[in-house]
Amino acid sequence: MWMLACPTWADCDEAALIRAARAEPNAFGELCMRYSGRLYSYLRARTQSDEDAADLTQQVFVKAFNGLPRYGERGLPFGAWLFRIARNVAIDVHRRRKDTVSWDLLPETAQAVQTGEVETSLLQQEDRTRIYILLNHLPPDRRELIVLRFIAGLTLREIAAIVGKERANHSPTDQANPADSPGVIP
Repeated sequence: MWMLACPTWADCDEAALIRAARAEPNAFGELCMRYSGRLYSYLRARTQSDEDAADLTQQVFVKAFNGLPRYGERGLPFGAWLFRIARNVAIDVHRRRKDTVSWDLLPETAQAVQTGEVETSLLQQEDRTRIYILLNHLPPDRRELIVLRFIAGLTLREIAAIVGKERANHSPTDQANPADSPGVIP
């Protein structure tokens, strides 16, 4: 039996929960609770329905639970590891379906909170429409980076780990156009 070093699962830090989850499956539930909202939002932006996003979120957690004994071998942060699994699950689904996701389907949870004022609401909707138009002009891999950063709320280090790129160790002003460096996230 695993001896918990904190009063409850919710009080544990992530590293302690991971160690506990390897011995006690109930601890994995707390890890799921910590990441389910962000994973769902990320997957919702990549699918056509709430149900598809929920199904994929569940698949991610099943794969993570089954892979937990192997986690840590590459030194990825746990969140980055989960999002890499989510990314691969979403890619697999899109390969099988060959569907494209409209940015009009961006989940409400990823959109700005509306204050109830009509004018503010209309301005927010106009802003979202402009963003959708701009996003549709980006290549899919760039769109994905934006979703990971601003919808899933991941750090640049986590995103780099998920997409298998290095994060540059310099400021964007160090070179004329950081996008000119293939394989590097500025």
